[in-house]
Amino acid sequence: MAFNSFLGVQVVAISVGLVSVAVGIGVPAFYESQIDNAAKRDNTQPCFPCDGSGAQRCRFCTGTGTVTVELGGDEKEVSRCINCDGAGSLTCTTCQGSGIQPRYLDRREFKDDD
Repeated sequence: MAFNSFLGVQVVAISVGLVSVAVGIGVPAFYESQIDNAAKRDNTQPCFPCDGSGAQRCRFCTGTGTVTVELGGDEKEVSRCINCDGAGSLTCTTCQGSGIQPRYLDRREFKDDD
């Protein structure tokens, strides 16, 4: 009886090992095919941060192009925003001004360590 249970444990262990190898090969192959299929399709999804405009409102002047500094009392100084150079907006850093949401792998920068 002990031999049969030992044999059963071996069969289960071998089966688990084979399934693990199959999954280890199958999952990367699946992802590779999905990436290839996605690369063949046109990317037309509007960029999320800029809503497809390619520009984002300047966070320092809140889109006005000027910054107001209260000097004290009733005195105020209004100057051109140095962050956006008075434009009130900046090129979207997510889509680089294209208005199209980049795919995940397109957003990553691959740097050579050499």
